[in-house]
Amino acid sequence: MKAVRIHEFGGPEVLRYEDIPDPKPRQDQVLVRIKACALNHIDLWIRKGLPGLTLPHILGADIAGEIAEVGEYVTGFKPGQRVLLAPMHFCNHCASCVAGLQNLCPEFTVLGNRVDGGNCELIAVPAVNIIPIPDSLDFNPAASLPLVFTTAWHMLVGRANIHPGQTVLVLGASSGVGIAAIQIAKLFQARVITTAGDETKLDKARALGADHGINHYRQKISEEVRKITNKEGVDIVIEHVGSATWEESVKSLKPAGTLVTCGATTGFAASIDLRFLFSRQLSLLGSYMGTMAELRQVLGHVFAGRLKPVVDRVFPLKEIRAAHEYLEQSRMFGKVVLNP
Repeated sequence: MKAVRIHEFGGPEVLRYEDIPDPKPRQDQVLVRIKACALNHIDLWIRKGLPGLTLPHILGADIAGEIAEVGEYVTGFKPGQRVLLAPMHFCNHCASCVAGLQNLCPEFTVLGNRVDGGNCELIAVPAVNIIPIPDSLDFNPAASLPLVFTTAWHMLVGRANIHPGQTVLVLGASSGVGIAAIQIAKLFQARVITTAGDETKLDKARALGADHGINHYRQKISEEVRKITNKEGVDIVIEHVGSATWEESVKSLKPAGTLVTCGATTGFAASIDLRFLFSRQLSLLGSYMGTMAELRQVLGHVFAGRLKPVVDRVFPLKEIRAAHEYLEQSRMFGKVVLNP
């Protein structure tokens, strides 16, 4: 099959489009012919170099396609079935997995990180990862939703316990997590303030349901939040930008507000005045992906049309270097997708 592998860490030039042997599924696995695989920022970080990786390696967490072959021990699936893959790798037998908390499994990771992913034509995965999709959902949007919608759902529902009437600040409106978080917050009847680097992206965010937009290059986020909320601040901040926005995110919280973070695209260093933390009774929460139950919950809303993945641009797999460059330039609004 055709695949893109990295044999060394570095820039887009290390991505090699090449022929490799087809995977041989185990009897408890399903072989999927990949029709679409969406990019995520973790692909860029892994390509540049993360510990624990065996090279050569195939990137790609978000996958949609058709079942090509079903292992002898697998029931309930058949060749030709349209599916997406849960973008998670977990042991499925430890105490956390048995309790339905797969993202606390010691072996937990996303596809394409420490295990090969979907930048290829075929992939073999355990049956637990297989989720059928309706005929009304095309492969490109199907591949655009699992990781970011599960992440945003876990942040807002599983961690921050969102409820109607709250005000939510979503950093990075044009990102996959931002697009998902805006829609999920509106699903819970919250007021949404979001940020982006230009007015075109803010207009698109408003079209998704955002009530207010802040241009973070022209405006100071916390000051605009105070104006919009009549000096109260927000109940929840969805933070995944990191160093560049951390201080503004904390300052945007109302007393007893909650900041939940799932990433740090601009850097990992962050600090806080502890007096500010305890005197205002703030909650700072970490969030890592989500569980299988949360993925199925959010997919129910997607399949019903209440939440919609956004595809920005589609590249052929052989043009993956251009796709990585496009993602690194942050030119997109929505997901960048690869078609084998």
